[in-house]
Amino acid sequence: QVQLQESGGGSVQSGGSLRLSCVASGYTRSNYCMGWFRQAPGKEREGVATIDSDGRTTYADSEKGRFTISQDNAKKTLYLQMTSLKPEDTAMYYCAASTIMIIEPLSAPKYTIWGQGTQVTVSS
Repeated sequence: QVQLQESGGGSVQSGGSLRLSCVASGYTRSNYCMGWFRQAPGKEREGVATIDSDGRTTYADSEKGRFTISQDNAKKTLYLQMTSLKPEDTAMYYCAASTIMIIEPLSAPKYTIWGQGTQVTVSS
């Protein structure tokens, strides 16, 4: 059974940077698609950035140019480098994985494997 564990969240001031990590364990083959999602209180979970097994990336419009998703297959780790953080980026950030191809990679319901989340708080 695949398990995902996020880390790297924290509190930063507006304009700051953070790097989130997600370590995958317990799986015997590569996940087809992995991604970062976030959920703020009272809001739906939304896609931030995804990457598939061929290295193709997808970003939400508001994150383009600020966030970078990457993966280290040898370490079974997914990363999200976040720069120029804004207060509206404050949310719980989740790592997710899918073992099948997803037509809409930023759609959270398409993913079946989730981590517990890591909190990111950006103050103005």
